[in-house]
Amino acid sequence: MTALAASARPAPSPAGGRPDRRAGAPRRPLGWTSPVVYFIALLVIALMLAPILYIIIGGFRTNAQITVDPSGWPSPWVVQNYLDVLGGPVFWREVLNSTIAAVATTIGVVTLGLMAAYPLARYRFRGRGALYALFAAGLMFPLTVAITPLYIVVRSLGLMNSLTGVILPQIAFALPTTIIILVPFLRSIPEEIQEAAFIDGCSRLGFFWRMVLPLALPGVITVGILAFIGSWNSYLLPLYILNDQSTFTLPLGVQAFSSQYSVDTAKVLAFTSLSMIPALVFFSVFERRIVGGLTGAVKG
Repeated sequence: MTALAASARPAPSPAGGRPDRRAGAPRRPLGWTSPVVYFIALLVIALMLAPILYIIIGGFRTNAQITVDPSGWPSPWVVQNYLDVLGGPVFWREVLNSTIAAVATTIGVVTLGLMAAYPLARYRFRGRGALYALFAAGLMFPLTVAITPLYIVVRSLGLMNSLTGVILPQIAFALPTTIIILVPFLRSIPEEIQEAAFIDGCSRLGFFWRMVLPLALPGVITVGILAFIGSWNSYLLPLYILNDQSTFTLPLGVQAFSSQYSVDTAKVLAFTSLSMIPALVFFSVFERRIVGGLTGAVKG
């Protein structure tokens, strides 16, 4: 018994009290709190933010400073470039056009997306799977593929040089993503809640307004934010549809301003940075909503 107990004891550790790591022993995986992971994350963040910071800081410089030292700091800092852009009517008119297009697109996407996703998620009917697959197939056709026939359709409808000609296609191309995100949220609502609501005398429409919308609010907010940001940053569709400068949105305004003031690089950088700030602020404020909504859609 003594010999067996002695043989069952673990082998003594090497000098220094460290455990003996054999050649075939598996190594511990790199944890998320490792300094290497933090360094890689900071490096990626720096690479992403460097162009944005360069544009914003470049707006505080003069053309002479940019010519002498393109990557230097402003010395001195010049605020006049931003004041000139903010003091002109062109920038605010384009902000208004972008806001109208983004808000109208968001309302249309959320309304039509809920109307299409609710029966797909809560009702059983023939062809439901095929209809859902049809909406999912819409993700495989980007706007760049359909821009030429879309241009012909918009021109035939007489919607050229109008924000309506931009808003309607944006709603159509945002609906597949909206439905794919909303269907899991609506499907995850327990049937017992619906049955209890019907027993209490609630109609189908009342159940939708009182129960479905509050429970699916994270998904609704997520698709609304994505639709707003997508419309605000849209460039290709307005480029084909809008030819009148009075209807330009901010992405088109940046291009037109860059062409008009191509010699004044500092003012172009100021205009570009001001056009980016609303989308950056909007995305930063609602970042958690977007991540939470997409996570809930995946779990559903």
